[in-house]
Amino acid sequence: MLSKIRILPLAAESLGTRSMCTFIETKDVKALLDAGVSLAPNRFGLPPHPREYDAIIETRKQIEKKASEADVVTISHYHFDHHTPSFTDWVCNWSSPEIAQKIYEEKLVLLKNYKANVNFSQRRRGWVFAKTGGKYTKKMEAADGKMFNFGKTLLRFSEPLFHGSKNTPLGWVLTITIEHDDERVVFAPDLQGPMYDAALEFIIAERPQLLIIGGPPLYLAGFRVAEMQIREGLERLRRLAENVPLVILEHHLLRAENWREQSKTIFETAARTGHKVMTAAEFLGKQNNLLEAKRKQLFAEEPPDKGFLKWAKIPLSARKFVKPSL
Repeated sequence: MLSKIRILPLAAESLGTRSMCTFIETKDVKALLDAGVSLAPNRFGLPPHPREYDAIIETRKQIEKKASEADVVTISHYHFDHHTPSFTDWVCNWSSPEIAQKIYEEKLVLLKNYKANVNFSQRRRGWVFAKTGGKYTKKMEAADGKMFNFGKTLLRFSEPLFHGSKNTPLGWVLTITIEHDDERVVFAPDLQGPMYDAALEFIIAERPQLLIIGGPPLYLAGFRVAEMQIREGLERLRRLAENVPLVILEHHLLRAENWREQSKTIFETAARTGHKVMTAAEFLGKQNNLLEAKRKQLFAEEPPDKGFLKWAKIPLSARKFVKPSL
């Protein structure tokens, strides 16, 4: 389907961590999109399982390797599963000042404007990034609504779109269209479906052959996200499957073990139209590895050793400075 734009998912829920980090390569430019990765600090009343730490450690190695090759690093918004902070945290983000420096040093960093169309939390995180990891960059530039040319390759950033439903307190994100000659890929993190029409219409208008998108958070339905918003996100995903030849479906959606059953109409629509919907793992020819969704099962079937359990009881404020016993 694509011969001029190479897509390499590096981290995702189907690969065992919270992330949508993707490496994009054309003959003109190599771009590392949303170079962050995280683990949920608490699911089902449990901390991350040792297998989740194995996954995030391996993921960090892959992100650092591809960062060394990249010309451009992007930040669609300032959640820590989408950019790497410059503080030490071995609990959720497997981050440190040294790791952030390796990712952003001497790179052109195209990022969400943290001074406009941004909520308080992301404004603060964006400001902190500029003062920490950002100081190592070759150049930082707010990318909202802008286009950047690299030879025959175009990186086109959307105007800010809502992180979920319209007017959500979670703020805004940017999507990226990668275009080379007649090929187009859209990277659409954290639109959660999308959950509102403007985002849907924007993606369809871009006419991508391949779309990388995060689905709605089924695991939050009914208590942090309204059931109606979840249904709207799933329906708009179905319409995207109808319009886009290949959809890589990831992120919030895959934090629920029954995500595929809930997404049945999306897969049926894709099949009926001759299109494909798959996870990042499936795109890579791998088995899905939904570690967070199976955390309770992992603790029951593969109980951690005493060293790990002792570490897990340390208060979070202190634990983040101590690597777990694995």
